Amino acid sequence: MAKPVLSDPIALRLPVDVLKDIETIAATTERSRSWVMVRAMRYYLLNEGADVLEVAQGLQDVRDGKVHDLDAVLKELDRLAEDDAA
Repeated sequence: MAKPVLSDPIALRLPVDVLKDIETIAATTERSRSWVMVRAMRYYLLNEGADVLEVAQGLQDVRDGKVHDLDAVLKELDRLAEDDAA
């Protein structure tokens, strides 16, 4: 398995209670603190972080003009509903 490409080291200050929990998890699982923190950050990015990234992408789409006129969309939905009813 290939090693992941890593960034330059970063400094991070954590609340003491959070660091204590990270150290306990690292010791219990025989992993490094970095491994535990990366896992926690990946989990965040898959959940709450993903929502933030989607909003950021939506805002970028608007800036890039990748939008649809709401009235036109509603009109098309009405047309499709009428076709299905017929």
